[in-house]
Amino acid sequence: MDFFTALQISSLETFLKLVIAAVLSLVIGLERELKRKPVGLKTSIVISTFSCLLTIISIESAYIARGSSYENVNITMDPLRLAAQIVSGIGFLGAGVILKRGNDSISGLTTAAMIWGAGGIGIAVAAGFYIEAAVSVLIILIGIEVLTPLLFKFGPKRLRMNEVNLKITISNQASIHKLMEELKSGGVVVEALSISYATEESKRDCHEVSIRAFYFPDKETIDMYQEISGIENVERVEIELVH
Repeated sequence: MDFFTALQISSLETFLKLVIAAVLSLVIGLERELKRKPVGLKTSIVISTFSCLLTIISIESAYIARGSSYENVNITMDPLRLAAQIVSGIGFLGAGVILKRGNDSISGLTTAAMIWGAGGIGIAVAAGFYIEAAVSVLIILIGIEVLTPLLFKFGPKRLRMNEVNLKITISNQASIHKLMEELKSGGVVVEALSISYATEESKRDCHEVSIRAFYFPDKETIDMYQEISGIENVERVEIELVH
């Protein structure tokens, strides 16, 4: 096999690897895109394709290094040194999508893991583990789209409950106890509670109650809003359903 034939085969294999990495990353990107998450199709393709490219460069450069040849391989450098740095570098991208909300809840962890996974797909494909990369994507999809919803529907009681953040402005301090009793009687499980004076200067005895709670999905958010609004001395209600 002459040099040009070997070069053509190598270029074709590199092209196929980049295409396979991009296609597999599309699956992850589409899942995030459908759920309106920060990392979608474009980001996943970029991460996976360039991770694949850098890994290919890292592996191939080990073979063409001085003292090495395809006929008598004597690698004088780590063929996956760039791949190791890819994993560390992607961690910074993942950190950028993790958000801490004011109520101490954290979102974006799954998306950050997907970023890391897209890079892993690129590395696996570049190293020649095509089946392993495809099976990994399949397992991830089954876990996220099939097993997780089943657990939330038929699993333990806590998993079957929806999480909600409530901000309630109440004009009488004595009515706070009544508010909590109404919530508990309605099947709402209070996880965290914060009470402070409201910023409205016109009402000195005005308090803001922040609650992180759980409730069963058979209770509609609109019904909860109407029930809380109907409680005596409740001036304002904000409800945020946490997904």
